[in-house]
Amino acid sequence: MSTLQRLPARKTLLGVDTPILRALPHRERRMVGAWCFLDHLGPTQFAPGDGMHVGAHPHIGLQTFTWMIEGEVMHRDSLGHEQVIRPGQVNLMTAGHGIAHTEDSAADGARMHAAQLWIALPDAERDRPPAFQNHPVLPVRSLEGWQVTVLAGSALGATSPVQVFTPLVGLELKTEAAGTVTLPLDPAFEHAAMVLEGEAWVAGERLDADELLYLPPGADSVALRSEGPLRLLWLGGQPWADAPILLWWNFVGRSQDALQTALQAWEQGSARFGTVRPGSPAPRLQAPSLQGVHLKP
Repeated sequence: MSTLQRLPARKTLLGVDTPILRALPHRERRMVGAWCFLDHLGPTQFAPGDGMHVGAHPHIGLQTFTWMIEGEVMHRDSLGHEQVIRPGQVNLMTAGHGIAHTEDSAADGARMHAAQLWIALPDAERDRPPAFQNHPVLPVRSLEGWQVTVLAGSALGATSPVQVFTPLVGLELKTEAAGTVTLPLDPAFEHAAMVLEGEAWVAGERLDADELLYLPPGADSVALRSEGPLRLLWLGGQPWADAPILLWWNFVGRSQDALQTALQAWEQGSARFGTVRPGSPAPRLQAPSLQGVHLKP
């Protein structure tokens, strides 16, 4: 595939001081289908007494999607949900018109490994009422000796229970030994891969753990290879066809005015986002100003 695109992830912090790799959005590619945000957290071993703590913060126009690999995180939101997410589970929070939540390590001093993603809501759904679901069981299939967990969408004859609003797919592929596999693809989808553990070759290209590899639509399969234990995140979806999105802080919108209105609502403590109780030991997050900023799709 001559049009593969490598997108180096950048190092940043989640919450107060939790290091992560951020692969999306990228200056060269903002989305893969409706997937518009991807953080790879860990694997991280917190020191005794330390953990991940993200204070109350709002979202609009998107779904937050957390895939837990190691450790446990307590989710609390302004709808009153209090849910510990455990390894092998997905938390899906549909922000819609507006919601606030907190995220905290369930036990400090523990090891943590996760992928956190956002899915942009299409125009018809972006203002829907907020919602939250925990999905403790996801379909798992075997493909040429590799384990494939269907995180979102459908693949290999299985469909994830996670409710999404655009055609997309999310998979985790895992193998404990060196080997190759041919993964069937929907040729209408664009796709991307990110190594979570180990080393991988995708379509003959070595993929390092600090980058995303993008594949354009058109292929009906792809060859994957490992030389040892591997955990790989695979994303795909129909290229975004709705109005271009604008992304600022924790918001996905269509106009800068709409984003500014949401920022003001958060700063003023509007009922639009509600209140998270009991919340997090970390402080409520403050919104960055849009003053003097001109966002481009």
